[in-house]
Amino acid sequence: MTRNERRADRGTVDRSEGFGERLLGVLLDRAHEMPPQLIAPLVAEEVARIGGREVSILLQDYAQELLVPLPGRRLLVGDAEPVDDSPAGAAFLYVTPLEVSQPDGVRMYLPLLDGSDEVGVMALTLDTVDDDDRRLLRRLAGLVADMLVTKHAYTDRFFQARRQEPMSVAAEMQWSLLPPLTMSVPQVALAGILEPAYSIAGDSFDYALNDNMLHVAVFDAMGHGLDAATMATVAVGAYRHTRRAGVGLSEKYVYMDQAIAEQFGPDHFVTAQMMDLDITTGQLRWVNAGHPPPLLIRDRQVLRRLDSPPTLPVGFGGERPQISAYTLQRGDRLLFYTDGVIEERDAEGEPFGEERLIRCVNLADHSEVGVRAEARRLSRTLRRQRGGRTSDDATILMVEWRGGTADHMAALE
Repeated sequence: MTRNERRADRGTVDRSEGFGERLLGVLLDRAHEMPPQLIAPLVAEEVARIGGREVSILLQDYAQELLVPLPGRRLLVGDAEPVDDSPAGAAFLYVTPLEVSQPDGVRMYLPLLDGSDEVGVMALTLDTVDDDDRRLLRRLAGLVADMLVTKHAYTDRFFQARRQEPMSVAAEMQWSLLPPLTMSVPQVALAGILEPAYSIAGDSFDYALNDNMLHVAVFDAMGHGLDAATMATVAVGAYRHTRRAGVGLSEKYVYMDQAIAEQFGPDHFVTAQMMDLDITTGQLRWVNAGHPPPLLIRDRQVLRRLDSPPTLPVGFGGERPQISAYTLQRGDRLLFYTDGVIEERDAEGEPFGEERLIRCVNLADHSEVGVRAEARRLSRTLRRQRGGRTSDDATILMVEWRGGTADHMAALE
């Protein structure tokens, strides 16, 4: 069979390589063994093929206050841009491309998404922009995010770019342990904030979405510094071990309790909140080991605390915990937090307290969209209400249940 006959035999499917496919394909082919420091220049080179210029790769800093330019050849490296008041910040917070007209063209800001975790923003300038450009650049931004995350695993350059302050060893341990701060699928979304970002020690959280079950845990190890960070590391490791072994919530507690007690002795403990959420039905099950109870938010107002039978903190040898259950409604949000949020004292020496936390949630300007923007806004509001003080670790984690089936494929364009 000749080549022409083989082509005819393939029917009407067009397997020719278009311009967009060539552009993305070249990037993929070259990035496979590309050293991390050459990824950004490679991106700038490929953007130039479609007439783009002044390319910047902006990564979020650890405090989530700034978008910091990644240095590199052929990149435009300017000042860091504030998340709260810049076009790049708007694209980042609301996870949507933004176009700003300029005298010499259009400046585009594209969120860099690895799955649903936001890595940062890619900015570039074009003379003009049409729908083909938008589609190609959106896909290019997704590919760039994936490459940055992949290379991030074996270089320090991206860590160094994101750091805007010296970081403690304890905080270094915690950030290396954390999962992505945001996760979103059609049925559920979550976002977490840890403060103070550069000196966090005993607070941590972890999660995993396994089929239709979202597993979430929040931890607060006693003390400060390396001791607290080490305890939190063991607690998270024990939690992940049992979660991946497929055991239930009460068994997770028992295993974590034994791990902390055996490693640190009877005078050390970790408070913990663990939950399982069926993302198709909204059925929530949880246990509380000495942790502040989560708040249930419905229609933008705190509906109730999710109290549960008391259980001793992990490490104190408590009895096997009772499991609590509740069925969420679509749109419900759960707010988990550590005691540093409500125990911080104001200028008069009074603890911030749960009532003020609830008031901050209820009185908030809810014009923000998305769990990430909402969690970040709430964290900033709480900090202002505390007079800017964060003397202890203060962590919040917000989970939104949206419902729907979890076994469909995303529609292709």
